[in-house]
Amino acid sequence: MPFTLAHLSDPHLAPLPPASLRELAGKRLTGWLNWRRKRHLVHDRAVLAGLVADMQAQKPDHIAVTGDIANIGLPAEYARGRDWLASLGPAHDVSFIPGNHDIYVAGCADMAAREWGAHMRGDAGESFPYTRRRGPLALIGVSSGVVTAPFMATGEVGEAQLQKLGALLDTLKDESLFRVVTIHHPPVSLAAHHKRLIDADALKAVIAAHGAELLLHGHDHRGMLNWLDGPDGARVPAVGVPSASAKPGMDHDAAGYNLYRIDGKDEGWSCEMISRGIGVDGAVTEIKRTML
Repeated sequence: MPFTLAHLSDPHLAPLPPASLRELAGKRLTGWLNWRRKRHLVHDRAVLAGLVADMQAQKPDHIAVTGDIANIGLPAEYARGRDWLASLGPAHDVSFIPGNHDIYVAGCADMAAREWGAHMRGDAGESFPYTRRRGPLALIGVSSGVVTAPFMATGEVGEAQLQKLGALLDTLKDESLFRVVTIHHPPVSLAAHHKRLIDADALKAVIAAHGAELLLHGHDHRGMLNWLDGPDGARVPAVGVPSASAKPGMDHDAAGYNLYRIDGKDEGWSCEMISRGIGVDGAVTEIKRTML
């Protein structure tokens, strides 16, 4: 039986909770103004609920969420995010890594760890990069969420995570597991420089040296497929999905998610990607199937 992994990202839970003037000091104020100006028109809780219902109807074996539950890092967003993650399934079956909106200002990382930590730890209780073995898969969670200045949305993995990641990928290859790296910021992006992963080249160098079977990301709010160099001429698919709460008809892709049907091992891996998304009528349907 194939193992089915579901991937969704950037739910940006709406609406924003009430905030005091003190909470809106600094970068949160610019984010609040941006939400009031435009982002509240894009992210819709009903769209997210319909997408999640469709995903759960597919009965995936595991769910990977690649960041940005929060919007401007308000304390109330973390308790609300905890409840939303719990609605997807138990922590054993739902893996999460934070995005730039989850680590928006100082103190956000502590709130995320307190409320979402059960979804962000590996099998041995380790933090990033963590490893979760599920069936034939090994999910490797890498954090690119770092505090940045106002108007910046860059990410960074950092040397410590990169060194550990290479060793993990080697170990998991020796275990003959299908290695899935999850990260918020894409290693390949057409976004403006103030939104990119600043050490993308270093991450791609680790993948080129140690390999992986699949890399999943969010952040750009678009359905994306790029091919990274792996060892000995191998190619590693890097796949992004739209925001899971994006209304149709906006600047970016409408809400969608992917399913990955993973099979094989001794005879070689096969991975079929099934993309599902919301239409203008509000229905979630299959968009395409791709063999990776």
